[in-house]
Amino acid sequence: MVKRYYNATVSTKATKKAAKSKAIGANVSLKYSTELCNYLKGKSLKWSESFLQDVLAKKRYVPLKRYNKKVAHRKGTTLRGAKAGRFPTKTIRAFQKLLGNAKANADYKGLDTEKLVVWHAFASQAFARRSTQSQGRLGGKVRKRKSAHLEVILMETR
Repeated sequence: MVKRYYNATVSTKATKKAAKSKAIGANVSLKYSTELCNYLKGKSLKWSESFLQDVLAKKRYVPLKRYNKKVAHRKGTTLRGAKAGRFPTKTIRAFQKLLGNAKANADYKGLDTEKLVVWHAFASQAFARRSTQSQGRLGGKVRKRKSAHLEVILMETR
């Protein structure tokens, strides 16, 4: 089913200072998206963009607090109390595109992009893409690919 509404409600007064963006059925992992959303909430847009660039360059890692079973620890200081972390490149690229769209929406509304903060970030499960892996002459093994709905709301602060 297609996601139509945002998970957060913004009051009509605050709508003038908010910019939204949504990715429906993005081909990314829900677990990594959830961890990234929880980590980026409350951070400035400038800091978030630099963090995503550092993860792609493998200078920093995405800390895994909830989905951290059998995940190796990373060197350096702990982030958010979690030593376990990964470098989910597909998820990072999807979030870069999402934040870029929200930034463009804010610029179109006339908001100051230097004062933007990630006010709301949310990921939910989307449909599973099905494909078959051939197993000889008959039949095949059904494989499911992950996908997630992503949404971001940026708010201008004072």
